[in-house]
Amino acid sequence: MQKFIITGGRKLRGELALQGSKNSALPIMAASLLCGEEVVLKSCPRLTDVYAASRILNCTGCKCSFSGSTAVIDPRDVSRTDIPETLMHEMRSSIIFMGAVLGRTGECTVSIPGGCELGPRPIDMHLAALRKMGADIREEHGRIICSGKAHGTKISLTFPSVGATENIILFAVNADGETVINNAAREPEICDLCGFLRKCGADIKGDGGSSIIINGVPKLHGCEYNIMPDRIAGATYLSMTAAAGGEIILTNSCITEMEPFLSVLEQTGCSIMTCGDRIYLRSGSRLKAVKERIRTMPHPGFPTDAQAVLMAALAAAEGTSVFEENIFDCRYRHVDALVKMGADIQAVGKIAVVKGVNRLHGADVAATDLRGGAAMVVAALAADGTSSVSGIHHIDRGYEKMEDAVRLLGGDMRRS
Repeated sequence: MQKFIITGGRKLRGELALQGSKNSALPIMAASLLCGEEVVLKSCPRLTDVYAASRILNCTGCKCSFSGSTAVIDPRDVSRTDIPETLMHEMRSSIIFMGAVLGRTGECTVSIPGGCELGPRPIDMHLAALRKMGADIREEHGRIICSGKAHGTKISLTFPSVGATENIILFAVNADGETVINNAAREPEICDLCGFLRKCGADIKGDGGSSIIINGVPKLHGCEYNIMPDRIAGATYLSMTAAAGGEIILTNSCITEMEPFLSVLEQTGCSIMTCGDRIYLRSGSRLKAVKERIRTMPHPGFPTDAQAVLMAALAAAEGTSVFEENIFDCRYRHVDALVKMGADIQAVGKIAVVKGVNRLHGADVAATDLRGGAAMVVAALAADGTSSVSGIHHIDRGYEKMEDAVRLLGGDMRRS
């Protein structure tokens, strides 16, 4: 099994271009199934989750290929509607293929998805919404068997679930009539998905707000589309530089979309400036604790995916920071590893209290999920001595060759 070997204590300095967004690429790849012509996706991140999505596409009869950061998807020969359990288990967001395959073919068989173990991610909202739109859904031996043609309706979500919002949109774009999603997810990646679908001929309004209106169209055409930058990868590299000290310029950034994170990070004493698509951060002294409780919330609140990397940066800050995790039940699984590296963190239920220590030290730790693994890298870069991070297949799900990016900034990190 591969691992990262990281020697901390080096300040990070340099310029880094952000990769395309994982959380945009995956639903957009699923959406390409609905098109009648070839789709070209630029700035498509080279990640194991993206390659897993391409295997699902190829399984259905699509032709999906990559050249650098460009994915070419030809969906004209879709013929298979059942996605094998082994492919569904490769990534946690594979359930989005349910709405796309069902919308394209009128039938679909999937299983409960795999990926990071972040506690229950119920798909009840997905199933209830698709049923209300006309799908007949039954569950047999862990498989979800769907059939039916979508019709427009009004759906009010009990929680602004990103995945449920995506599945409804994917099923609704070719539906008969108008579909209205109330309490829809407002994440930037939802807007990116809708932007792609509009470019393919879909009629969608209101994305970015709490109500999305989709008027079904008979068919979609292909297009060439640039995937938005990855705001969580941006938060990770900014957290690294803040924790280790130094300065970084992030290019190809999505500044407006990253504002909920930037506004909190700025409270740690870092100097942050933005211009165009560039973010400059300088960290010249010990970080300060964040005084207000850091509450993860649906967008435009603080993103749950950035909670772990910021916690790692604040582990050696001056003072006490308090986190409140409101999205996932098991999102503090990185805490034990940070404590092993010398952090003083107490996590009970939704709350984690981080009392800043003078220094962290290197240790052998294991990633158990994507963002928790990234947090261990952040801590290791700020720590004294050498750390070993195993379980890095989790990290590879969301970051393009993280070790190359860190070395570009002057950090000591290698894959072993």
